[in-house]
Amino acid sequence: MKNLAIFIFSGFFFLPSTLANAGVLKDKNCGSCHRLNATEKSFTGPDLHYAGSKFQPEWLSAFLKRGEVIRPAGFITDPGFLKGPSENRPPHPSFPEEEAHALTEELMSLKIPRQTSVTSEPLSKGQRAKIKYQFERTFSCISCHQSLNLAGKVRGGISGPSLVNAGNRLQADWVADWLNTPETYTSKGRMPRYKMDPATLIQFARFVMMLKKENIK
Repeated sequence: MKNLAIFIFSGFFFLPSTLANAGVLKDKNCGSCHRLNATEKSFTGPDLHYAGSKFQPEWLSAFLKRGEVIRPAGFITDPGFLKGPSENRPPHPSFPEEEAHALTEELMSLKIPRQTSVTSEPLSKGQRAKIKYQFERTFSCISCHQSLNLAGKVRGGISGPSLVNAGNRLQADWVADWLNTPETYTSKGRMPRYKMDPATLIQFARFVMMLKKENIK
């Protein structure tokens, strides 16, 4: 009994870091807009139950401190309804650094299993030009998403999330999984499921990771 008590007490110090911030998302009422659990049926903000698989923590913390427009035309909910342009909706709340850090820690604990592993090695110039052509012409990604062309200029549609800073915002493995099976993340979204061979899928994810605001010219 004594040994059991020692084990339980000592184990307290090795609890996952997410438990230290347990309830921060609840305290800030994040669940009023965002789905934080895959079993929840409706939400009016972006789905966050896989935030830890999708976002880079540095970007997420910075976003929570200042916010930025990611979906210029508004957010499309799980049933497929456009909620309206950002200027018609209140801005996302901003938080002081300590609270932003605590929220980021808890959000990064929300993960689902990954199916794909993407190398961090950047594309060659030739590979980038090839994927850029497919991105714009073959699959027409820029009809819905803003991105950067080879000259570093912003172009593209606004009905989907902007990809201008996707390389700093998203994780490459998530991008590949999203392109491969978007229905894994949202059952009624508008993202098409493209027929890409595995090599093209990986190169697309690597291309998206090269889209960064610091490359705007």
